[in-house]
Amino acid sequence: MRVQENPGAQVVKVGNRLDAGTSAGIRPRLHEAVDSGEGDLIVDLSELEMIDATGLGVLVGTHRRALGAERHLILRGVPPRIMRVFAVTRLNRVLRVEVPEAAVA
Repeated sequence: MRVQENPGAQVVKVGNRLDAGTSAGIRPRLHEAVDSGEGDLIVDLSELEMIDATGLGVLVGTHRRALGAERHLILRGVPPRIMRVFAVTRLNRVLRVEVPEAAVA
């Protein structure tokens, strides 16, 4: 996981797994990013291949923490397979997913 500063936002890049095995290491880093930054917190999921219920819980918890800090959590580069998981769990209605500019046109 890498944190990158952008003007008005922070970008956090997550690796290829967000599951029970990786959540214990990723959760505190995401929470620290929320607590220490300003503006939007963008989580780049473009390399994500696997997510489970624990990983979904990390994203929901980070979303709630961001709201409490008057920030927004935005998911970037969500692969189609992961987007289907969000749709099935209806988290696509809760979590903010960035739409690529090419898809808007």
